[in-house]
Amino acid sequence: MLELRNVYKTFHAGTPNEVRAMQGVDLTIEESSFTIIIGTNGSGKSTTLNAVAGSFFVDSGELRIGGTDVTRWPEHKRAALIGRVFQNPFSGTAPSLSIAENFALAARRGLRRGLGIALHSRMKGDMRDAVRQLNMGLEDRLDNAIGSLSGGQRQALTLLMATWRKPQLLLLDEHTAALDPKSADQVIALSEKLIARDRLTTLMVTHSMQQAAALGDRLIMMHRGKILHDIRGVEKQRVRASELLERFEELRRSELLDEAAAGMLERAYV
Repeated sequence: MLELRNVYKTFHAGTPNEVRAMQGVDLTIEESSFTIIIGTNGSGKSTTLNAVAGSFFVDSGELRIGGTDVTRWPEHKRAALIGRVFQNPFSGTAPSLSIAENFALAARRGLRRGLGIALHSRMKGDMRDAVRQLNMGLEDRLDNAIGSLSGGQRQALTLLMATWRKPQLLLLDEHTAALDPKSADQVIALSEKLIARDRLTTLMVTHSMQQAAALGDRLIMMHRGKILHDIRGVEKQRVRASELLERFEELRRSELLDEAAAGMLERAYV
């Protein structure tokens, strides 16, 4: 369903700030798979989501969604195929517009913009029914500005909007990282419910080892722009947060040893 073939992306190439964020990434995500991506800071996990979303063009390689080559598609064109929720609860929405108006924009994502036709009475009734399921008392506040809501309320609504048109691909970019624990739990429960109900093909980045172990049917660990581990099936069902933390600790020790070895070599030739 989602295919990345030998994808490379380097930022600030040829400068002291060069970052090789993706180094020959090969990844195929099957339809209806719920895949989690974890990794150390700078591992390439969020870069991978941004590459899929079209936030930038990759240097080389190929990206396909549903069999369609989208490698050179701009972000706004890919938006017709993708639903996305960002880390910041205040991203991805128009804070001065009402809840209903934001839903209307989401319903026309990837299409010609406009609110007039989208906000008909039937759609507003559907919105109210969907929002009522959140049990946040927001179904009677559809005319309130979405910017007036709490982070947890806004993130839950953003998730509903991202899945409103049942996208071919759902991208969740650390979408609970900025929330308090109670709100994070609510948003995760809603995510699981929507993904399972609509069998959404989902790619989720997280820093939480508990989420990585408990959610999804596949786990990708990235490091230095490459896929280090690909855990699925029975192994994914059995993986524990403590085991993932141990793997990160092994990476940390390896990094320290590499740095120490490099320092020794540098001193040897001075």
